[in-house]
Amino acid sequence: MTAHAPEILIADDWRDYQLLDSGNGGKLEQVGPYRFVRPEPQALWAPARPAAEWDSADAIFSPSSGEDDEAGRWRFNRELPQSWTLQWDDIAFVSRPTPFRHLAFFPEHSVHWRYARDYLKAHRGAQPEVLNLFGYTGLASLVCAKAGAKVTHVDASKKAIGFARNNQREAGLADAPIRWICDDALTFVKRELRRGRRYDGIILDPPKFGRGPDGETWKLEENLPELLDACQTLLRTDPNDRASARGFMIATVYAVRLSYLALAQTAQQMFTGGEWQTGEMALPHAGRSELLPTAIFVRWATSDGGREWPRT
Repeated sequence: MTAHAPEILIADDWRDYQLLDSGNGGKLEQVGPYRFVRPEPQALWAPARPAAEWDSADAIFSPSSGEDDEAGRWRFNRELPQSWTLQWDDIAFVSRPTPFRHLAFFPEHSVHWRYARDYLKAHRGAQPEVLNLFGYTGLASLVCAKAGAKVTHVDASKKAIGFARNNQREAGLADAPIRWICDDALTFVKRELRRGRRYDGIILDPPKFGRGPDGETWKLEENLPELLDACQTLLRTDPNDRASARGFMIATVYAVRLSYLALAQTAQQMFTGGEWQTGEMALPHAGRSELLPTAIFVRWATSDGGREWPRT
């Protein structure tokens, strides 16, 4: 097992999103025409902008005092619409404040959308198929579909899938070949293995803890190794080497207690050959050189028929 030097992937390709400032456990963001203040535990430093600018944001999320770091409530300084349209590259989608401090998308994930898109555009042969687990509001699914893939999108929340289908219409991709599946991710993957299904790419963004639609329990530290192993089996195999999976895999983890090295070494036990990247994801500040770390990641891919793809 080879230790890989960590990389920092910077989501610096946005027009409709800006990280304006961060510090004192929070972040100030410009999201389309509106400004928000949300918790950010990794922002240990002092903010650069004055407190008055933070206090005048359109909406501020105040976390609760319990152990759930996503619980809390919004305080609105002015009336906002229920939702509004944003755009990343050529994909339009809807943003909205949710009860769990999120804004219906994760801007740092654009580094993975570019990676998947570039791989799929370099694909040769039959139409590629991508599995998006814990797919949330579907932006990765839309990017892959627009790049020419058939997509299976899996999420345990019917509400999240409803938002994802709204995004499909907003993006003008109503006819794109996307299957929307409300299911527990691990349960679904095991079922696909029994069916003999195979995919050319797998994307997963698992939570630290979650429940499936039938009460299944997901615990990252307990279930991630099993899921990664199953995902490796779900990838297509090289016709000349049935033991060698081909395609790409992207995994993002927000669990602060888990290091990028732990994630990478766990994945490397299951995936052989190919090219690895691992490290942290980050957002750039507007007008500042400092970065805001957001998550750890691991990416693995094989070249497609001998053709290399851009490392983005």
